[in-house]
Amino acid sequence: MFKFAKAASTAALAGGLVAAMSATAFAADIEGTWRTKSGEKAKIAKCGSSYCVTLTTGQYAGKRIGKMSGSGSNYKGSITDPVKDKKYNGKAKVSGNSLSMSGCVLGGLICQSQKWTRL
Repeated sequence: MFKFAKAASTAALAGGLVAAMSATAFAADIEGTWRTKSGEKAKIAKCGSSYCVTLTTGQYAGKRIGKMSGSGSNYKGSITDPVKDKKYNGKAKVSGNSLSMSGCVLGGLICQSQKWTRL
């Protein structure tokens, strides 16, 4: 009886660790479809060793507006304002189903940020 209880508790612990690691990986995964602050949808997908950010709806649908590198919950790269067609140094931070996307000029002295939501 003791061996069964020990095996069952070990299996439960292992299952719990796998579930916790999966939840952590999902929470920090930048890939997916996101709703931007202005309501458009953007798809972030692997492209080479980076992640490409492409608008999929709205006036600029099909336009790639960013390329990010990183892992975990922090990413860096470039982001383009589709209206002005200007490129900025970009940062992205994933927190659950939220993505904080920012673009900066002057070495990060002036930045604008917006929150995106995972769909």
